[in-house]
Amino acid sequence: MVPPVNVLSIATAVPPHRLDQRAVGDAARQVYARTFMRYPKLSEVFANAGIEWRYSARSLEWLSKPHDLAERTKAYVESASELFVRTARTALDRAGIHAREVDVVVTVSSTGIATPGIEARVGPELGLRAGVMRVPVFGRGCAGGVSGLTLGARLARAEPGEVVLVVVVELCTLTSRTDQGTKSDVISSALFGDGAAAVVLRAGPGEGSLRVAAAAEHTWPRTLDIMGWAIDPVGFRVMLSRSLPRFVEQRIAAPVRRFIKSARLQAPQLICHPGGAKVLDAIETALELQKGTLRDEREILRNHGNMSAPTVLFVLEHALRRGLCGPVVLSALGPGFTANLLALEALYG
Repeated sequence: MVPPVNVLSIATAVPPHRLDQRAVGDAARQVYARTFMRYPKLSEVFANAGIEWRYSARSLEWLSKPHDLAERTKAYVESASELFVRTARTALDRAGIHAREVDVVVTVSSTGIATPGIEARVGPELGLRAGVMRVPVFGRGCAGGVSGLTLGARLARAEPGEVVLVVVVELCTLTSRTDQGTKSDVISSALFGDGAAAVVLRAGPGEGSLRVAAAAEHTWPRTLDIMGWAIDPVGFRVMLSRSLPRFVEQRIAAPVRRFIKSARLQAPQLICHPGGAKVLDAIETALELQKGTLRDEREILRNHGNMSAPTVLFVLEHALRRGLCGPVVLSALGPGFTANLLALEALYG
């Protein structure tokens, strides 16, 4: 009999700089002045994004100035390392597990490149043993929280009793660009924040209050241009299609309903990655949910923005604190264009 995979703990963290959405909007109007002159309605995106606060690895002043790839990478490695250690320590402490007991560490991040990976750089500081298996994952974007947790659960299930640590770190603000001022640059400056989450997993009987069940992934063909990165000498440049909310409204229902049926879930609660206010509206419309159903998602979006991969784990942690109980579908959309789905069972509220 295959043992269940249990979530022993979840922890989240944000970097030190708290950004007021109104201040970001004012700064953007100066940085992207020419773009706003051509497209004056772009200013509305800051007011309509459903965001009041976000957190950043660097100050708003730093973000408003040009930086090359080397400067961005240095900032990424420094801040991602700090957030990795902080979230991992908190998650391990909550699980009652020492870092030397970790057998596998999965690192999910798509907003910077570090070789050696972040987990290798901070391993000695955190206390990971030399024989820990390191699994870095890049390129999953906003879906990385769900896909990383799914991967961690499969690794835990393959070796019952072993401790798997999944750490998801994204520093989206460090990818902000001031050199061209495209519509996507402006929209990106209105949506994205920074954050990290860590999850401790182990397969075995009777541990934790959250259990991992079935998983699924669906990639739509000919959708590579909906979301992703373009990379040039200055750094990453966001690719974000304006058709995304409409695509979600038209396409997300079928794979979600198939998954719920195949996993034999009865009236599960949906917890999804809050990619933006319009995307949340589109999900509610597609799945015939009452408007405002995704309240935890909107609260995290309002106070943190879209942090890419870890955001859905912020929502999950918030829902657990609020007494989440019963079957759950964890959902996130990312580059590919791909939907990642994971069934969880919250054993008690």
